[in-house]
Amino acid sequence: MHLDPAIDGFARYLATERGFSVNTVRAYCADLCGLATFAEERAVGTVDGLTLELLRDWLWEGTQAGLARATIARRSASARGFTAWLTRDGVLPSDPAVRLRSPKPGRTLPRVINRTQMQDLLDKLEVAASTGDPGAVRNLAIIELLYASALRVSELVGLDVGDVDLSRLTVRVTGKGDNERVVPFGVPAQTAIVRYLQAARPALAAADPGATRSGTKPSGSALFLGSHRQRLGVRAVYRLVAALLESMPGTGPAGPHALRHTAATHLLDGGADLRAVQEMLGHASLGTTQIYTHVSAERLQQSYRLAHPRA
Repeated sequence: MHLDPAIDGFARYLATERGFSVNTVRAYCADLCGLATFAEERAVGTVDGLTLELLRDWLWEGTQAGLARATIARRSASARGFTAWLTRDGVLPSDPAVRLRSPKPGRTLPRVINRTQMQDLLDKLEVAASTGDPGAVRNLAIIELLYASALRVSELVGLDVGDVDLSRLTVRVTGKGDNERVVPFGVPAQTAIVRYLQAARPALAAADPGATRSGTKPSGSALFLGSHRQRLGVRAVYRLVAALLESMPGTGPAGPHALRHTAATHLLDGGADLRAVQEMLGHASLGTTQIYTHVSAERLQQSYRLAHPRA
């Protein structure tokens, strides 16, 4: 079997049988297309030409090109998943990637916004929303909900109006692998969402139909709408958060995930149970959630060094 149709079949398997998200499938395919190009440059065009040596050479080439350890580890995982699937389906007699190893990805502490900075950010959004501008009212509701519920940006933009229970202060979220969970939020987020639903969303939904992008239809059920009556996209939320964090002290990524990191860390700083935070974040592994305990420990050490006379 040629590599290209095999990769297409693997992508369908990931999407339909494993329930992987579109972004995850896209990442697997990007890695495997890179492997296919590497293989074809070495006169290997079919899956039976995939050997352990070829796969090791592919990872080595990436290392020499300066790719991060996390990228090399992801490539290795993509190759192992692909060849394991080919073996299970009987396309390959044995799995060439069983002994394929990769470096453990380095773990860096995520960016966390302190409570004072977070309050200043929300105050700034409140001032803008008080003007009644629909976009500003929506932006306040977005940031309040991201911070309150520690949602992934893909989960946020995928929300429908019916997913929000304003009486119970919960939101029903579809996360990775199409797994659903119910996540709480607080009264400030409730207030912001109610204001948005009562005034801003109707205004955004009633935008000039002529402004609707060609070939698209208004998304009537979407919770958060953009300026063209469409479901707000991931990029728009990234731009919003990046603009808000641009002038804020701190290092690390300035996207919506910084608010997810911040919410999780503030929960643990406040005494929340680690497993409860795991459930809220939708992490399959407790080990993934434990990174936030490291963040809390580092913050404690910094405070100790600054405050204790014998530090």
